[in-house]
This record gives sequence, structure tokens and C-alpha cells, in this order.
Amino acid sequence: MGRVRLFLDGHGLDLLVVATAVITATATALRDDLEHPSGPRFVIGIVGITAAVLVLLARRRFPFAAPAATWVVCPALSFLDGQLIVNGAGILVAGMGAAVLLGAHPHASLSRLGLVVVVAGGLTVVRNGPDSSTDDMISVPAMFAIGWLVGWALRERTERTRAAEERAVRAEREREAAARVAVAEERGRIARELHDIVAHAVSVIVLQVGAVRHRLPESATAERQTLRNVEDVGRTALAEMRRLLHAMREEGDRAELAPHPGLGDLDRLLADVGAAGLEVRLRVVGEPAALPPGLDLSAYRIVQESLTNSLRHSGTGTADVTLDYGADGLRLEVRDHGGRDRATPDGHGHGLVGIRERVKIFGGEMTAGPAPGGGFLVRARLPLGDEER
Repeated sequence: MGRVRLFLDGHGLDLLVVATAVITATATALRDDLEHPSGPRFVIGIVGITAAVLVLLARRRFPFAAPAATWVVCPALSFLDGQLIVNGAGILVAGMGAAVLLGAHPHASLSRLGLVVVVAGGLTVVRNGPDSSTDDMISVPAMFAIGWLVGWALRERTERTRAAEERAVRAEREREAAARVAVAEERGRIARELHDIVAHAVSVIVLQVGAVRHRLPESATAERQTLRNVEDVGRTALAEMRRLLHAMREEGDRAELAPHPGLGDLDRLLADVGAAGLEVRLRVVGEPAALPPGLDLSAYRIVQESLTNSLRHSGTGTADVTLDYGADGLRLEVRDHGGRDRATPDGHGHGLVGIRERVKIFGGEMTAGPAPGGGFLVRARLPLGDEER
């Protein structure tokens, strides 16, 4: 049944055209009125009226020429036999379908030209009919003009639908492009922050190696030279890191002179957020442990960004922050209790890009979405490997 339905959806109208052509040809061949022609004219009439219907099968490839051909062939056949067109129910259906197709043509100028073809063809067929009256000269073209108007209305609806789809596709592309830009900017920010942490660590290593080298006796020539090489490599690495950071900075950016924050600075962050109208309750589970500088900074930024999102989307209210120090890593949970729905409940908004990127750097996991009972919930886990302890 499913295949039959798909076939009918794609070719149902074609089957109707073929059936109409068969009925029209059969009715024409079985005519028994005294006025019907005979001989070659009779054969031409059957072939012509069948072709006038079957030409509609080419409507997809020739959206104007195919239905227009119906309205050119039929008036031409009316000169051959005035009764041939006006008495055929099948050709009436085909003519109405062709009028609708002309009205629905995507190009407005061709659609309007189709109206002229329909009205002119209708007048010609009625004029050549032996029993036509003055009222028929008005009513028949008007009837097919109404069919054309139906097609014009369908055309307008199709145009609006197509325009809406194009806007949706364009908006989706713009959203994806903006997301890629946001990811790139956030990665650059993370890299600049981590650079300072790594540069500080390398500087300490270079200074300590230099101090050890100066303490060695002059007789330890090989050891002193080895430590000298370590110092040189460390200074070269620092210079390359500074050059890379300079290339990553945007024009007008200045180097940050203040030390980077960590979870030890949460009290000040919560006070600032509280002053902005969002009351935050902090809960710490487990024994707080010393974290690597990069992870400590990222954990702070995750909480900061989550609370900023809560302020932006929920306004004033309350929020809960949970820090869970486990054996395998740090778990963070930020939940607000605002009643306003988020614009991006799936967690793909630009405000959450930073959180996702920071969690990805440390191989962690992150979820964001509506919280049970209302509000919004952000969860993140930052693993602590043995090498980081």
C-alpha cells in the first residue's frame, strides 16, 4: 500500500490525463450524430483531440507550452468540426486543468499571457459551435478564466511557501555561520588564557634551571652545558608562544595583566551576580582539591558563563551552583529557577559555546537544557587524569 500511495502521489495526475484522453478519444470515435465528419477529417479529429489531452503529460518539462498547446489545438480543431470540442466532457476537464496550470505558472508574465490564450481559445471554440448563444460567448470563457484564477491563487501560495523556505534556509546558514564564528572566537580566547598559564610554567622552569646551573661547580662542564641548552630551548619556546599569541590577538586587544581567576574567586563572582539581581546558592560536595591552573580557570569560566546566561534569560530570581569534587574529576552544576523559556533549549546557543569548548579541551562531558520542574540546567564534568594530579 505504501508503494502504491507513493506512485499515486507522483503519477496520479498523469494517470488522470491518460484516462481523460482515452475517454475523450473513445467518445469521439463512437459519435453517431449526423453532423460528425467522416473519412480523413474524422481520423484527424480523433488524433487531434487525443493529442490535445495527452500533451498535458509534458507539463513538468514545458510548464507553459504544454497547457497552452491544449488551448491552441482545441480551437484549431473547432474549425474542423464545431461539435468536436463543445460536446466532449473529457476535453472540458482537460481544458480546465490546462487553464489552472497556466494560472499557476511561476513567471507572472507568462501566467498573464496564459489568461489571454485561455479566453481567446474559449471564445473561438464557442463561436465555432453550431448551437452557441450570446450567453455562451460570455459564460464559457468566464468559466475557464475562473480556473485560471484558481491557478493564480495557487501560484501566489506556492511563491509564499518557497520564499518562506528560502528564508528558513538562509536563516539556518546564517545561524551556522555565526556559530562557527563564535566557536572560533571562543577557542582563540581559551588559547590566549591557556597561553598565559603555560608561559608562566615554562618561565618558572627556565628560572629554576638557571638557578641550578649557577650553583653547579665550574668543573661540571657537561652538566652546566646541558642546563644551558635547556634554558635556551625554554626561552625559544616562550618567544614562539608570544609570537603565536600576538598573531591570535585581534586588532586593539591588549594583553591581560591581571591574574586569571579560578574557583577560589567564586565568592566575588557570586557577589557580583547577586548585585545584578540573581541570588546564587553555592554547594560544595567532597573535599576541595588543588586543580591544575588551566582546569581551575575553565571551571571558573563555566560557572561564570552559566550564571551570565541565567541573568540574561531568567532575569532576577535564584540559582544553585554545585561543585562536586570526586575521585575521577570535578562535576559542575548550575541551575536557575527562572520561568522564562530559553530561546535555545537544546544547548546550541552562542552563550553556551564557551562552556562546550572548554569541556571539550579537557575531554569532559557537558549537557544543557530545561531542568525538571522549570528553569535551566547546565552540567559539566572535567576529568582529572593521573597525570594531572
